[in-house]
Amino acid sequence: CIIKGKGRLGMLVHKKMASCVALTTVRQEDKSELDKLSENFKAQFNDNTEVRRRWGGGIMGTKSQHVTQRREKAVQIEQAKKLGLSIA
Repeated sequence: CIIKGKGRLGMLVHKKMASCVALTTVRQEDKSELDKLSENFKAQFNDNTEVRRRWGGGIMGTKSQHVTQRREKAVQIEQAKKLGLSIA
C-alpha cells in the first residue's frame, strides 16, 4: 500500500516519520481482510502496467540534438564521398 507522506506513516508507528512498515504477525481473524487488501494493492500497483514509469520519452536536449545532427551530417558527407569515388 502506498501512503502519501512519511509523517502520516510515522503516525501509525508512533514516530515522527517512517519510510516503510513491515507486518511481522497477523491475528487469525484479521488474516482474510489482510489478504483481500494485499490482492487489491497488487492489482492496483504491481499488475498495472500504466503505473510503471516510462523513462526518457525519446526527447533529447538541445546539445544532444546538435551533436546528433553533426554526426548525421558527417555520415552523409562520408557517404557522398564514397559514392563519388566509386563512380569515378
